[in-house]
Amino acid sequence: MSYISIETSMGTFSVELYRDHAPKTCRNFEELAKRGYYNGTIFHRIVADFMIQGGDPTGTGRGGTSIYGQKFEDEINSELRFVGAGILAMANSGPNTNGSQFFITLAPTPFLDEKHTIFGRVQSGMSVIQRIGSVNTDAEDRPREPVKIFKAANQDTLPTSS
Repeated sequence: MSYISIETSMGTFSVELYRDHAPKTCRNFEELAKRGYYNGTIFHRIVADFMIQGGDPTGTGRGGTSIYGQKFEDEINSELRFVGAGILAMANSGPNTNGSQFFITLAPTPFLDEKHTIFGRVQSGMSVIQRIGSVNTDAEDRPREPVKIFKAANQDTLPTSS
């Protein structure tokens, strides 16, 4: 199993990646984290009771590239559904437009089934996700105070607590 730890301005959470179901997407996410691509970015879109979205180095929701070039294809798996909070998926602007942006659900979102690549789930720190999901936002779902990603890294490379 592969885990990525994401340290934010509101606490740390870890995600488990579904390599068997979405190998290309997981490789993209792992490699971007390893390169420090997400470090210093923000969660640019937060919708209460729906999702938190990040992974865009421009902070606008319009930027970001993958390790494969500009965009890459979906890895939709019918076994994976948006059945609850804590599901990790790729944000996109239509079919086969994955880059670096990702989102984590705050509730069941079945209307997203087969429209976004699900590639993991929150393994620990769901309370951090819930806190991020409850921040004050403007009319465009942008947080009024930035929620920053300080560091995203493969959990195996982080120091362990004794």
